[in-house]
Amino acid sequence: MKNDAKPLWPVVTLVALTGLNLLDYLDRQLLAAVLPALQADLHIGDQKAGTIATAFMLGYFLTAPIFGWLGDRVSRRWLIAGGVFVWSLGTLLSGHASAFISLLCFRVLVGFGEASFGTISPGWIADLFPPQRRNNAITVFYFAIPVGSALGYLMGGYLAVHYGWRSAFLWAGYPGLVLAFTLFLFREPARGASDTATAAVPVGSAAPAGWRSYLTLLKISRYRLVVAGYVAQTFAMGGFSLWAPSFLFRVHHMALDKAAFFFSASLAATGLVATLAGGFYATRWQRKTGTGYAWVLALSALLAAPVAFAAFTLPDLGQAKVALVATMFLLFLSTGPVNTLILETVPVAMRASAMAASIFAIHLLGDLGSPAFVGYLSDRWGNLRLAVLWTLPGALIVSAIFWCLLVRNVRRTPAGGSTS
Repeated sequence: MKNDAKPLWPVVTLVALTGLNLLDYLDRQLLAAVLPALQADLHIGDQKAGTIATAFMLGYFLTAPIFGWLGDRVSRRWLIAGGVFVWSLGTLLSGHASAFISLLCFRVLVGFGEASFGTISPGWIADLFPPQRRNNAITVFYFAIPVGSALGYLMGGYLAVHYGWRSAFLWAGYPGLVLAFTLFLFREPARGASDTATAAVPVGSAAPAGWRSYLTLLKISRYRLVVAGYVAQTFAMGGFSLWAPSFLFRVHHMALDKAAFFFSASLAATGLVATLAGGFYATRWQRKTGTGYAWVLALSALLAAPVAFAAFTLPDLGQAKVALVATMFLLFLSTGPVNTLILETVPVAMRASAMAASIFAIHLLGDLGSPAFVGYLSDRWGNLRLAVLWTLPGALIVSAIFWCLLVRNVRRTPAGGSTS
């Protein structure tokens, strides 16, 4: 695999990183799938259950800026391999947790490892593909989110019912410990290798010394708008992804394994189709108008807000399931374009830092607190449906506002002129 002859080398690397990204999100969503069984075994309420998800996000977003800074300066291969090993170890240990506190610590460890992988991998992919193919490659990488998440829900729900919730973490942890070492078979591309002199962001741009790179990012108005909308969307998705299976279990009285199967199957189908459709259509729209990426973001959030409201208010299970599927589809439309914009609105030498800053922001201000917030409201009000309604639709409206402002910014400002 050390032969970098084109076009096989970029494609093989993309496939390998996409496979690891799938495992990443499989591990991440196991918690939601096994949550009712875990709560019953460890005797914890909804607020503490939400805090477990928050612990993962705490480890994830706190270390993302560190890995972002390192990812623009040292070997990305070593950082990614180490991240895969650490998150897999944390997943494995989660299956051995005997109390609430130990489970919190192990989920933080998972967050550490996934922060390294999630921060650095997109920049590696961006260096493998030229601008006209980059969004499609990024879209393929991120299609692993719905597929991996769906497998996590499906596998977690099945194993929790038939073998106990601990078995789900054990089965998911071992593969990553082995796969981490396969990354050393790949050669790392030079930073900016696939960019040209005509690219919107100058190839020769150097990352500012030290932590000043993050201050530089704050001066890029287009980057700020992309991330602000992403923060609001992530706040909504954090509550949605953790509590939707429990919502079906409690409110509509679906069996736990059936709720997990429905959610995982819907997530896989809608996520796969929407991620690929949104990414490839946005690429075509972008080539024609220069605003395609921004428009896909804005429209996905605008349409998702009312559909999400319906999903959690419709009394009929069949209608609620249709609305949930539609909500997932609309949310995943933005996956490829939003991550492409994060990479393309900044200098080449700052891509890892840009991804790290976005991860830090979307988790600190987004899904770090939303699962626990929904759990708190549910415990306080005794109504999970009402708790979800206070978080999801409103956050999506806020996301739509920022991304509509992004559309206006892109239309008014030429490429490369987004700094203010």
